[in-house]
Amino acid sequence: MGESFPLSVLVALVTVEAGEFGFELRTCRWAEREWPPHEPLARATTVLVARQLGTRRRRWDTIVLECDREALRQRANFGPERLDSDLLHVVRNAPAEWEYYRDALPHPGYPWRYVREAIHRAADRDVLETRKRSNRIEIRRKWAYPDWLERLIAIENKPDLDASAARALGTQLEYDVAMALADEVWVATRETGERVEPVLLEDLPIQAGVLALDPDALEASVEWYPRSLAVDDPGTRILERPGRSTDGRNASAARFEYVDPDEKAATRLEIAERAYERGWRSFVETMRPDCRHFELRARDGLQALPHCGANGTCQTASACSGSCPDFEPEPPIWRTHDWPIEGGPGKRLKRVLEERRERRRPGL
Repeated sequence: MGESFPLSVLVALVTVEAGEFGFELRTCRWAEREWPPHEPLARATTVLVARQLGTRRRRWDTIVLECDREALRQRANFGPERLDSDLLHVVRNAPAEWEYYRDALPHPGYPWRYVREAIHRAADRDVLETRKRSNRIEIRRKWAYPDWLERLIAIENKPDLDASAARALGTQLEYDVAMALADEVWVATRETGERVEPVLLEDLPIQAGVLALDPDALEASVEWYPRSLAVDDPGTRILERPGRSTDGRNASAARFEYVDPDEKAATRLEIAERAYERGWRSFVETMRPDCRHFELRARDGLQALPHCGANGTCQTASACSGSCPDFEPEPPIWRTHDWPIEGGPGKRLKRVLEERRERRRPGL
């Protein structure tokens, strides 16, 4: 289950760097290796992990997709890039035989010209066949879009959960439980070794599960089991919470709206498509691996974490940028020896992570 990395590319790491970003990456790798934590994974099911995805109102740290193994392989027919909502509308409803697109597709709820644009994009990506007959665009599917997503699990990573962070997290988890967009919601926190983990003493929704993760050993224990949420029922989107008066009582009513199950299902699939495209190793795409100080460090060959040689930390994307005072481009001579002429060590590191991401998407 471990990842093997070229010794010429990676440096051994003794302990995992502190910080929420490093903890988040360790959670992703643990989930990729060990999910689910409380029972064996069915043989026909596989796991896909991504990070920092969600909706406009709610973004999760880690997302675990439980996928039908064979259907996930069929999803590869549509390429490594995500299918957005417009493309999904086309490829999921495209007919098996040639048909005028307005007769074949259900009305999208917006002007048909946007559907035509999506049809052309799908044809450009070679996932849909098109032709013109009597000045009418006809379409035919190349493959049936598979039902590859089985369950969506959301994990919030809080390595050091103090009282104020717990209050903010409790509000977020209440939103998740009411909306029921994910099948389960979890909190992952750093294992303390105490008889009762401190996170269990915080005021969090009882529907949320709790994981105590040891990021160094890459092991986790379930401290509280989650409840399965009703993803097939209407959800409740909390728009505004009650304010409080000076005496501590609620001074205003909450505002909320119901969300149709079909809208929830469409949103879940759009999130899954983005997760399929990005995975969790895409962090390097928002960093500067072309800096001479950028490294990937692997602990026991299990995982490659970004590391800044200038400041000795596991840097975040905001810190690893061209505006960093320690940023130095790779010396040109680095690209003329053992490295391919089209790029230096930074390009090689990106390819290493991309190869690891490809392994989780069979059929590509």
